[in-house]
Amino acid sequence: MTPTRLGAGGENAIGVTMGLIGDEWTLLILRYAHQGVRRYAGWRERLAISDSVLSARLALLTRMGLLARDAYQTRPTRYEYRLTPRGREVWPILVAIWAWEYRWVPGHTESLPWMRHRACGGHMEPRLACAACGETVQPRDVRSTLGPSGGDGRSIPAAATRRRSAASGAGGGAGLFPETMALLGNRWSVMLLGAAFLGARRFGEFQQIMGAPPAMVADRLRTFVGLGVLVGEPSADRADWNAYRLTDKGRAFFPVVMTAIGWGQRWFHAPDGPALVSVHRACGAGFEPRLVCDRCGETLIEKDVVVVEESSLSSSTS
Repeated sequence: MTPTRLGAGGENAIGVTMGLIGDEWTLLILRYAHQGVRRYAGWRERLAISDSVLSARLALLTRMGLLARDAYQTRPTRYEYRLTPRGREVWPILVAIWAWEYRWVPGHTESLPWMRHRACGGHMEPRLACAACGETVQPRDVRSTLGPSGGDGRSIPAAATRRRSAASGAGGGAGLFPETMALLGNRWSVMLLGAAFLGARRFGEFQQIMGAPPAMVADRLRTFVGLGVLVGEPSADRADWNAYRLTDKGRAFFPVVMTAIGWGQRWFHAPDGPALVSVHRACGAGFEPRLVCDRCGETLIEKDVVVVEESSLSSSTS
């Protein structure tokens, strides 16, 4: 399967990627596809989703090359949807989102399953590592700059993403990825998050990178502070100004951002080059993200990671 070539001067790989993963229904459909669901009825059984929304998302994922549609029955014709290589490589993004929500969203751990690594037998959480040298990395360990296709607002998803509302879930409960959607389910949130990881601290720096109206920048900053992803503090330049820095919770979202950008830039190519160029400071190699087990350090492979529901965990340990 070959990468998709994007149009000159248009949306870059980051914009395409965030437009996809900034929709919770899309993430949930992919989650179950990775667990073996292939048929329409399988998703309808597991998700409180309308027929029109499910049909639209399956069509989108097929059009974008993450799913392939094959007929398994005639008279009437019925289809199943299987993951393509492009769709299979979304798995690290899903795992990174799970790990962040599990660790950092209060009251969320009871609704999320554990993951066990077959290789070491332990209940694991993924860590981000450099594919070139194998070292685990933090945001400060990676130097990122905008690439040839990274400017002029091309990283903004072309259309406002639609995130699942809290009321749409079964029983009216919150979605599976509530705070991830607060960070990625809005086009300006995506831009502010990227600006923060690129080093923006002052209001003017965020506005310059985002290219957004002041009122929108202020609104997104309030949202991120409220989520505990950013913290405001008096600026060193003027006491009546605020500077903003990523909190531990905010920095912990780095694996989600880098696995998503890494996937996008592998599968969607702008003719003028990448949107983001990242280098691992320690080894000097271009940074390619890799997830490793926090217990044994081995690279995580989908077939070696087992989802363990709480009920299974209780019965196995009683």
